[in-house]
Amino acid sequence: MPTLTTPEKVVIPHYKLFDVEGNPSMIEIREAEGIEAIIEDGFLMPHRKDYYLFAFVEQGSSRHWIDDVPYTVKPDNFYFTVLQQVHLKEEVCPMKGLVLNFTDEFLQLDENRALRQLPIIQNPAGGHELVLNEADRIFVKDIMYKMLSEFNNGGDWRNQMLTSLLRVLVIYLSRLYTEQFGETCITQNYCLLKKYQQLISDHHTETHEVAAFANLLNLSPGYLNDVIKQQSGKTAISHIHNRLAVEAKRRLLHTELSIKQIADELGFEDAAYFNRFFKRLVDTTPAAYRMQIREMYR
Repeated sequence: MPTLTTPEKVVIPHYKLFDVEGNPSMIEIREAEGIEAIIEDGFLMPHRKDYYLFAFVEQGSSRHWIDDVPYTVKPDNFYFTVLQQVHLKEEVCPMKGLVLNFTDEFLQLDENRALRQLPIIQNPAGGHELVLNEADRIFVKDIMYKMLSEFNNGGDWRNQMLTSLLRVLVIYLSRLYTEQFGETCITQNYCLLKKYQQLISDHHTETHEVAAFANLLNLSPGYLNDVIKQQSGKTAISHIHNRLAVEAKRRLLHTELSIKQIADELGFEDAAYFNRFFKRLVDTTPAAYRMQIREMYR
C-alpha cells in the first residue's frame, strides 16, 4: 500500500509505493471497506505520487484536488491519476471500493510495455474520472476483485496473473476513455507527439525552445511543428507554454513560493517576463490567480 517515508526537503514532495512492511513495491491493491481510513498527515497536504492510482468507488463523497481542478468523489464511478499530477485530499471520509496502485517500473517490464501507450495511461485529455454504466461497473468490479484475490493469496504465478488481469482492466478502461474523452489514432506521428510531450515533461525547466526539443528528436523544428500541429491541433510551442502554465498553477496553489522563486524554478529569465507570460496564457497575473484559486479552495 502507499505509505510515506521522510521525503527530501522539496516544496511539493513525491511519494513512492511501498508494501505493508515498508518495502518498495511495483503493484498493490486493497479493498476500502467503508470505514474511517487512517491516513498519514502528508497525504492531506499537496503531494505527487510516483505511481498510478486507480480507484473504483462504490460508496463515498470525499472532495479532492488534482492540480487546480476540484472534484467530489461519486459512487459507481472510476477515478485515475497519472504521474506528475499534484494531489490534495481536503478531508478523510469513509469510502467503499477498490484501490489499485502500480508504478512506471511495473509498466516498463517487457510483458507490460505495450500498456504504456494506452489512453488511460497516457491520459492526453488530462482526465481523472470515468462514468460507469451498470455493465461497466460489473466488469470493472469483477476484474479488480480477481486482482485483489490474487494479490492477497499469493502463490505460484501470482505476478503473471496480476499482469494478465491488469492488461484486461487497462484495455477495457482505455476503451471507456476514448468513448468519453475522444479517440486519437495510434500512428507513428501520434507516437512522436507522445515523445515530444514526454521530453517537455522532462526538460521544461531547462529550455522553452522548440528547436532544442527538435534537436533531441533529431528533427527539424519545422517538421516537428507540422507533425505536432497535425496530431494535436496545437503548435509545438503551445505545448511547451501550456506545460509551463500548468506547473506554474501547481506552485501558485500548492506552495508558498514567491512569484520570483516560481519563475526561477521554471527557467524564466526574470519575474517580470514570467508575469507577462502567465497573463498572456491565463488572462490574469500570477498573484491574482493565486488569490482566486485559493478563494475557491476555501
